[in-house]
Amino acid sequence: MTRFGGLLLATALALFVGTSASAQPPKFDIRAPVDPSRGDALTNPVFKGPEVLKFIGLKKGDKIADIFAGRFTTAFGAAVGSKGRVYAVTPVEMIKIHPELTDVLAARTKDPAYANVEFSSSPVNDMVVPAGLDAVFIRQNYHDLHVRFMGPADVAAFNHKVFAALKPGGVFVVLDHVAAAGTDVNTASNRLHRIDPATVKAEVEAAGFKFDGESTILANKDDSHDKMVLEPAILGKTDQFLFRFRKPK
Repeated sequence: MTRFGGLLLATALALFVGTSASAQPPKFDIRAPVDPSRGDALTNPVFKGPEVLKFIGLKKGDKIADIFAGRFTTAFGAAVGSKGRVYAVTPVEMIKIHPELTDVLAARTKDPAYANVEFSSSPVNDMVVPAGLDAVFIRQNYHDLHVRFMGPADVAAFNHKVFAALKPGGVFVVLDHVAAAGTDVNTASNRLHRIDPATVKAEVEAAGFKFDGESTILANKDDSHDKMVLEPAILGKTDQFLFRFRKPK
């Protein structure tokens, strides 16, 4: 694995379990205490939790799949309530590299904060999600579908599977780091861990989705788009796009 690949995995796992990620993966510990300055979308305003939830349009009783589940899982659980369901999906590729995640996921199933969350893991190219979903969400990880440590994934098949899992009228919401317009997707994803928003729009629409809106709540005009997202100068301050795609009725 490349240095950036390992660094990304360390950070992705830290985000999943709510821990603080070090700039250097060798010292990373997924069992480390929660860093109160990070938290999740329920506790830390930097994630714009209420605004993102409003953009998705979640309501009580809804069913949502949280792909590469992490900062928003508990917020989704609160939004859909006891009659709703959150399907938190972790790709097997990540668990293979960090098998300790198995224990973390098991602990989550006993945590009252995750009472209406169903955890699962499957290969990214054979992702298992139930049908009849109201929404699917992927935060800062769509670009990982193009990253080498994920296979890379069959992106077209992934998007078609999301499309099939949604109810007619359901939404697929993608939040990710902006790469400069026209940046090669392999360069952007593997070197910078970003993606050109136009690439996402083209790939998702190719699966049958209709573009249904965007939000600039996590935009940052001061991001030059040329730094790897974990560099200290830009960490936590990247320009991010938030797209909503809808499955036609």
